[in-house]
Amino acid sequence: MDLQNKQILVTGADGFIGSHLVEALVAEGANVKALSQYNSFNHWGWLEDIDGLADIEVISGDVRDPHFCKTITRKMDVIFHLAALIAIPYSYVAPDSYLDTNIKGTLNICQAALENNCKRLIHTSTSEVYGTARYVPIDETHPKQPQSPYSASKIAADALAMSYYNAFELPLTIARPFNTYGPRQSARAVIPTIITQIASGAEKIKLGDLQPTRDFNFVTDTCNGFIALAKSDDALGKEVNISSNSEISIRDTLELIKKIMNSDVEFIEEKQRVRPENSEVFRLFGDNSLIKKLSGFKSLFSIEEGLKITCEWFSNPLNLKKYKANLYNV
Repeated sequence: MDLQNKQILVTGADGFIGSHLVEALVAEGANVKALSQYNSFNHWGWLEDIDGLADIEVISGDVRDPHFCKTITRKMDVIFHLAALIAIPYSYVAPDSYLDTNIKGTLNICQAALENNCKRLIHTSTSEVYGTARYVPIDETHPKQPQSPYSASKIAADALAMSYYNAFELPLTIARPFNTYGPRQSARAVIPTIITQIASGAEKIKLGDLQPTRDFNFVTDTCNGFIALAKSDDALGKEVNISSNSEISIRDTLELIKKIMNSDVEFIEEKQRVRPENSEVFRLFGDNSLIKKLSGFKSLFSIEEGLKITCEWFSNPLNLKKYKANLYNV
């Protein structure tokens, strides 16, 4: 499907990946409607910072309301459903909110897309549904392992979305990005946690366990993956990884960032940042052969290239001041 001049809705557009995806879709020539979660401040999250804001329609609301979802999906050709609660530590203390947003929100979008005859729905999953790798690289047939309330809610949301493809022939693809990073990422994630502490002048930085490995993907690559899947008719009815087909430990990521930022900071393990043992995902390393086969996708940014751009963005005082580097954010 060619996305030029298509009517496209992005839920979760005010977030990290969503705001970058909106920019990428505008560059594709799409007519974009961007959903920002309603708030009384009339603030549109990271959409406030994007280029081409005048070229998109911003709406405020909440995917937890089915009536609202039916309204915003009318006359939409393509929906990218990214709206979700994603912080794993917060899911330990507020699990019910994850069920409402991640599962019921997905139900509402699927039902609305079905009733309004949308031509394509890209539902966003997460590599966390796999849990700690039983084998690598992790392909799409890897068992699902709910190691946190967050991952459990996403496993359920994915299953619900796929049921709409099987039961009602909703033209749907499940996009499963691995660990995305880059400018505008939330403070709860490990890469912004490292960079903002160093950029703020800390001599000792606080982190959790450095042993786990991750398949880090620069946000531009993740967005390119979303768009490639939306264009691919062969991706309908499939769950598809968006990954770099590589892994790096948190410790080695820390060392890379220290090198890029010319820092000699010391590392301190802080207990509140360490996940419960059975909840920690110790290894993520995604197989991206399926998305390559379906769409010709390939990663453009190495971890070194992506981290340089990310460090530069976070080190800009105008951006850094938006983060509270001295506070642990669940």
